[in-house]
Amino acid sequence: MSDKTMTRQVLLFISVLSLSSVHGQVSYSIPEEMAKGSLVGNIAQDLGLDIKRLKSGKARIHTGDSAEYIELNKERGVLLIKERIDREALCGQTTPCALHFQIILENPMELFQITIEITDINDNAPSFKKNEKRFEISESAVIGSKFVLEKAGDADIGLNGLQSYSLKPTDNFDLKLENQVDGSKKVEMVLRKPLDREKQEQVSLVLTAIDGGEPRLSGTVQIHVTVLDANDNAPVFTQPVYKATITENSPKGTYLTTVSASDADKGSNGEVSYFISKNMDSVSDIFHIHANGEVTLVGMVDFEKAKHYQIDIEAIDNGGLSDSSKVIVDVIDINDNAPVISVLSTSSSTPEDSLQNNVVAMFSVHDPDSDSYGQVNCGINENIPFTIKSTSNGFYSLVTDSDLDRERDSEYNISVTCSDEGVPSLSSSVTLTLQISDVNDNAPVFERSSYEAYIIENNTPGLSIFTVKARDADWNQNARVSYILEDSSVNGVPVSSYVSVSADSGVIHAVRSFDYEHIKDFQFRVKAQDGGSPPLSSNVTVKIMIQDQNDNAPQVLYPVQTSSSLVAEMVPRSADVGYLVTKVVAVDVDSGQNAWLSYKLQKATDRALFEVGLQNGEIRTIRQVNDKDAVKQRLTVVVEDNGQPSRSATVNVNVAVADSFPEVLSEFTDFTHDKEYNDNLTFYLVLALAVVSFFFIVSIIAILSVKCYRWRRERMFYKSNGNLPVIPYYPPLYADVGGTGTLRHVYNYEVCGTTDSRKSDMKYVRPYSQSVISLDGTQTLPHAQRDNLTNDDGDNQQKPPNADWRFTQGQRPGPSGAGGPPEMAMGTGPWPNPPTEAEQLQALMAAANEVSEATATLGPGTMGLSTRYSPQFTLQHVPDYRQNVYIPGSTATLTSNPQQQQQQQQQMLMQQQMAAQHQALQAQPSEAAAQPEPPKAAQTPASKKKSTKKEKK
Repeated sequence: MSDKTMTRQVLLFISVLSLSSVHGQVSYSIPEEMAKGSLVGNIAQDLGLDIKRLKSGKARIHTGDSAEYIELNKERGVLLIKERIDREALCGQTTPCALHFQIILENPMELFQITIEITDINDNAPSFKKNEKRFEISESAVIGSKFVLEKAGDADIGLNGLQSYSLKPTDNFDLKLENQVDGSKKVEMVLRKPLDREKQEQVSLVLTAIDGGEPRLSGTVQIHVTVLDANDNAPVFTQPVYKATITENSPKGTYLTTVSASDADKGSNGEVSYFISKNMDSVSDIFHIHANGEVTLVGMVDFEKAKHYQIDIEAIDNGGLSDSSKVIVDVIDINDNAPVISVLSTSSSTPEDSLQNNVVAMFSVHDPDSDSYGQVNCGINENIPFTIKSTSNGFYSLVTDSDLDRERDSEYNISVTCSDEGVPSLSSSVTLTLQISDVNDNAPVFERSSYEAYIIENNTPGLSIFTVKARDADWNQNARVSYILEDSSVNGVPVSSYVSVSADSGVIHAVRSFDYEHIKDFQFRVKAQDGGSPPLSSNVTVKIMIQDQNDNAPQVLYPVQTSSSLVAEMVPRSADVGYLVTKVVAVDVDSGQNAWLSYKLQKATDRALFEVGLQNGEIRTIRQVNDKDAVKQRLTVVVEDNGQPSRSATVNVNVAVADSFPEVLSEFTDFTHDKEYNDNLTFYLVLALAVVSFFFIVSIIAILSVKCYRWRRERMFYKSNGNLPVIPYYPPLYADVGGTGTLRHVYNYEVCGTTDSRKSDMKYVRPYSQSVISLDGTQTLPHAQRDNLTNDDGDNQQKPPNADWRFTQGQRPGPSGAGGPPEMAMGTGPWPNPPTEAEQLQALMAAANEVSEATATLGPGTMGLSTRYSPQFTLQHVPDYRQNVYIPGSTATLTSNPQQQQQQQQQMLMQQQMAAQHQALQAQPSEAAAQPEPPKAAQTPASKKKSTKKEKK
């Protein structure tokens, strides 16, 4: 066949149907024998796809187990011939002949079914298996005798297949064609004229087979007829068609059926032999007919390859006469094929937040068995979030049917099992592995809802305190946790100045050294944040507890140790056993057992006389005091805390064993003073007298000036009869000297005056026969009493409390340093301060003024003083150990600040000057006696002396 003819046939037969259905099917029709690279069709256009989609989707052709005759050109979007297609080799006599394959796309997955019908061309001529055929025909053969001729074979079909036969010459024989059940034609040569061996012993004929193609093709066979002597009866089959059934995969030798033919001739001319038609070589390899007409199986029968078999049987007698019959064998199917699963496409991973019905795999299933044996049901293993959906006949999709969670299952091994409905059922399975990719859907979770950590005070900065830990159920970057210290403040200070958090490990470090006495605990929040996008976080509260360390020694509040004066506790010689001498008061600003204080007597002049309470610090006598005991007793008390290691403080306590103050003074004078101190005291006394004299002279001058000024104004008033401005009236301030003042009781003092001012003494009467004396020659009194001594004529109104009177926890009295109420503020040092030299001088001056008015005799333990000096000071009323203390009912404010003391002294001097001027202004001449008389001023010690003298006169 020429190239032009082939091209014309291609142009005539090619037709592109491009029928897109809901299943994505496209059909084409092409002739066989097309050259390689020939165009089949524009698949991209017919499917409505963009060429870019073919590339991005990695389009490919899936043909299963069949050979690939078609290839896909993704650049052009067309289907091309890959291999030459021979319809006869591909389909044989089956019609229609078609190629079935699928085009698969990914991202997203899509499947399109393609069908290409292969049309036949007339490329095969009819042919006979043998080039010649020989017959031996008796001359006695009757007219109408039939002689079966060999049928021609044509691989083409339809019009291109075998269409007709012709026999030449036709002198003795005619050609008879008879249609058969299978559509073929039975070819027989019929005797139309008797043979005459004597005229023609050999007859040659030509049988021609012609097809219907364009151009027509033909094939021939030579027929040689030998004329024999008479055999005028041919064999005849008992029936024209025999039927048999056989089960596929039956063993060899299985019996099918028996054919039978009879011949009316006698002898050898009546003997019949059976043969399978020689033009059915494929059948003769499977079936065999025996001489007795039995048909048996000699090969393998497969229902999937052929469902029916047709066997042409010939019966020939010895005279060459024959007859033909047909055996039709039906093959019975059995369930001998398991379903075949072909995975078309699969995803290696899918995110855990995938929506339902997300396709993760596509596969096809085929079972070549028939009826119920070929019906397939597919399923997957249970308890997994996937299901199988059928997309079209034999094609399935594996989709998600519920939510995925990588933290629950990170990988699925999906076993797909397909079973047919045969008995017994056959099945096949395939396992698909699918990874679940992570999505940041879990926030970090701390191991505990809150944390508490402890650290000992005085730590080194940078010390690791504690570690917080959070876990994230996600994976990789989504599970990477970072720790962040949330912004907050502790006592007004950013928490970042206290602690820091390691972003990677969650270790909490101390930024500074902590002091338990300033801060006992604090809390903050730590946030854990993962590395996802967007990040998820959670937080937790961390409380840091500061533990106390014994870093503070005890502080002795009472008795106060001073170098300017020596304070001693007086014990009468009549004191009994257990007499309370004094009490050592100490505090420790530490906490817990570090602040538990114990008191021990370290040294003593006489250890057999005194003891110290271990817990309360009370110094008591342990025996009766007698006259042999020394007046001067010195005790050294050690105050220890209970810390590890222990810290301590010592205090010296001076005790005077005597019944009278002169006795004590005489014993302690040499002990408490030296020459240098006496010189200093004399200097201060001279200076004090000079100052008092100066103020006295200034007061006299001021009074005289005022009187002279008023006298001159009165003179001018009488002379001019004019109105002079009235001098304003200033009411005097009276000092409450009785029992009706702010104090509830009246107290007496005894004063002992000598020529030596250093030995003058005044003694305050105390309850319980107990006193505190100053061994420098002056009584140590509270500040309020000293203020009254130096400021009797000043302002007696109650002063407001000083703002600095409160003190800290570390300065509060008590044996354990236990914290007071929270409103107590911080002071600047321990209280009380020892009396200054100015205060001692003021006390001496006041005592000198009172000597003349002393009404009581010097008795044991008491001295008489004016009732103005009211405040009480005893061991039973230990001073409030505050730096600045306001005493209710008194005009004095105790302070330990030297500047405040100096200001108070200056204020008292100013008040004295103002009082003197005020009294001068109040004095009116006799001419102004009609005016209202102002109240009399309170009497001073000096005025009281003058009035007493007048009364005596």
